[in-house]
Amino acid sequence: MSGNPIVIGGIVIPFDSPVLLFILGIHVLAGLVCVASGIAAMFSRKGPGRHTVFGRIYFWGFAVVFVTTTVLSIARRHEDFYLFIIGTIAFASAAFGRNAVKSRHKGWTAFHIIGMGMSFILLLTAFYLDNGKNLPVWKDMPHFMFWFLPNLIGIPLIIFAMVKYRNY
Repeated sequence: MSGNPIVIGGIVIPFDSPVLLFILGIHVLAGLVCVASGIAAMFSRKGPGRHTVFGRIYFWGFAVVFVTTTVLSIARRHEDFYLFIIGTIAFASAAFGRNAVKSRHKGWTAFHIIGMGMSFILLLTAFYLDNGKNLPVWKDMPHFMFWFLPNLIGIPLIIFAMVKYRNY
C-alpha cells in the first residue's frame, strides 16, 4: 500500500504513492497552520477576538492533522502506529481544552490551558519523533530528547499560563 521510499530535499519519504504524497502534503500544511496559529493564540490577548480566532484555526487545523495522521498511520501501521497513538491523545487533549471553554465549569481556564498546551506539546513531540533524525541540530541529539525537549519547554509554559490566568 505504501510503495517505495523517495527522497525529497534530503528527507526520506517512506512511500511514492501519489495519493499518500497528496495526503502528506495536506498533513504538512495543516501542521504548519497548527504551529503558527497555536503560537499566535498563546501570545494573543485572551478573550474574544484574536485568541479565539487563532484558537479555532488551531483546533480545526489539528482536526485535519489528526485525520491525515490516521490515514498515513494506517498506510504504515507497522512503522507509525505510535504516531497514531500520540495523535489521538493530542487531538483528544485539544478537544478537551476546547470543550472546557464551552462548558465554563469551575476551573475551566486551567482545563483549557492544560488541554490546548498538551496538544501543542504532543504535536511537536510527534513531529520530532518522526522527523528529528533528518533535522539539523536535532539529528545529533539522542533519541530520548525528541520526547523530552518539547515537554521540558512546554510544561513550564503551561504552569506559567495557569498561574497568570488563574482568575480569568
